[in-house]
Amino acid sequence: MELLILGPEGGSSSMPLKKDGLSLGRAADNDLAYPNDPWLSRYHLRFEKSDQGWSVRDCESRNGTNVNSMSLKQHPHVLEPGDRIYAGHLTIEVRDSGDSSRRVISFVTPKPTSSERHATMVTSLDKVLGQTNVVERTKDRGQTSTLSTSRVVHALIRAGRELAGHRPLEELFHNILDLSLSAVEAMRGVIMTLEPNGELEVRASKGEGFSLSTAVRDRVLSAKESLMISDAQLDDALRESKSIVSQGVHSMMAAPLQTGERVIGLIYVDTGDLISPFSPEDLDLLTVMANVAAIRIEHARLVLVEQAEKVMEMELAQASEIQRSLLPPSVPVLKGYQLSGFNLPCRTVGGDYYDFIPYADGRMVLLVGDVSGKGFPASLLMSSLQARVHMLAESTPEPAPAVSALNRALAARCPRGKFITFFYAVLDPASGWLSYANAGHNYPVLVRAEGGVEMLSGNGLVLGILGSSEYETHGVQLEVGDTLCLYSDGVTEVQSRDGEIEFGEERLARYLAERQGQPLEEVISHLAQSLREWSAQPSFADDFTMVLVRRVS
Repeated sequence: MELLILGPEGGSSSMPLKKDGLSLGRAADNDLAYPNDPWLSRYHLRFEKSDQGWSVRDCESRNGTNVNSMSLKQHPHVLEPGDRIYAGHLTIEVRDSGDSSRRVISFVTPKPTSSERHATMVTSLDKVLGQTNVVERTKDRGQTSTLSTSRVVHALIRAGRELAGHRPLEELFHNILDLSLSAVEAMRGVIMTLEPNGELEVRASKGEGFSLSTAVRDRVLSAKESLMISDAQLDDALRESKSIVSQGVHSMMAAPLQTGERVIGLIYVDTGDLISPFSPEDLDLLTVMANVAAIRIEHARLVLVEQAEKVMEMELAQASEIQRSLLPPSVPVLKGYQLSGFNLPCRTVGGDYYDFIPYADGRMVLLVGDVSGKGFPASLLMSSLQARVHMLAESTPEPAPAVSALNRALAARCPRGKFITFFYAVLDPASGWLSYANAGHNYPVLVRAEGGVEMLSGNGLVLGILGSSEYETHGVQLEVGDTLCLYSDGVTEVQSRDGEIEFGEERLARYLAERQGQPLEEVISHLAQSLREWSAQPSFADDFTMVLVRRVS
């Protein structure tokens, strides 16, 4: 057997079960290591081989493992093809090992000297649909009669009736194959779909040991043509195939599964009947049947996509709700100060974070963080940052020790290529003294009551890169009437409508200075609207986060 591993963002990989065991988890020494999935334990689960076959065992993971719809607890589960394992953000499907298409059907390459005489009939969907007379073969396959349409009509009516329901996609393939075999009175057949990697995958088959010329295969898929070989013994490549001889195949047909101009696979049928080989009318009928089948397959696939999108939308909505709950539910009351905070992710979830955290001694923590990247990965790392900040705040550290401790914790587990810019400040409301440490974040803007503007300089390395980095505490005095602005780069890096100029720190400082007396909520909302006009875009390309603090007494 083999494992098909699906990641949270759509990527997939396969792993054959060959060794005596495979371990999976976040730790790098696992056979299957996923260090970027925070919901996995370091050693989450293990696949093991025994006399009974392969099984999966949960290694006392923190968040558990589910197999199909059941929780995997103390006892291992013996694996069977079709099992689905859910661990962290991974979905693992157990499949038969090897390429199923190669076991059912083989493709043989014609010799360069072979002629086209084996292709006794070539047609296409456009040609069949353009015909005005329908020809039907009588029970004696070798004779034809015009104007009789009962067999064709019966086959299509039956196909329409049986394909009208809401069948699962895998069941639908088998149903289509049965209908096609019955319509053209074929002995065996196989349906294959063209996958995104360009390979053909067997979806349904009746019989095995199929052999099909690569020239026929490529012509069906590329030229959108249906082909019939009335006598396999006239084909140079097929005549030498042992499976053709052993199966007694005499006549065969292949038609594209075609929807409009797009080919999604092919259907192949054959028969060993020497007296009544396939006729041109059979090829026309199979071509039309393949078109009907392709449309139904695509419809079923669209239904699955729509269902998956609905589930994704629901999960995104839930994730967004959870993330919003990690931000301050309301602005705290701080005597002598006005506070305001705002966050707008550019996607459903984002990587920006701001917070107000009161210390027991009356001081207030003001902070803003920005995780690199966007969407789900950034939101997960943001959640981890938020949890660590609140745990750390219980010990009321000064800014530099707080940021240093956060960096050590995050660097040990931060995924490769990810980092966090972070500004951590502690405000003493009685004196107005603000002490702060900066880990690679944008310099906050301090607008003085008399109109002067200062940038709170002093910087250190971003969080999550080097655990040994140390940070310094800096300080500044807030006077009555001063306004402090903390923000993420989603504010200053908004580009102008021609894409040539960023909004920048200078424009932001000037904007704040011009609105020194306005309510803080109005300042933020008006800035968001001004940036939309600046960029001529209805939404932001990056997460927008801002915290304003004004001393009023």
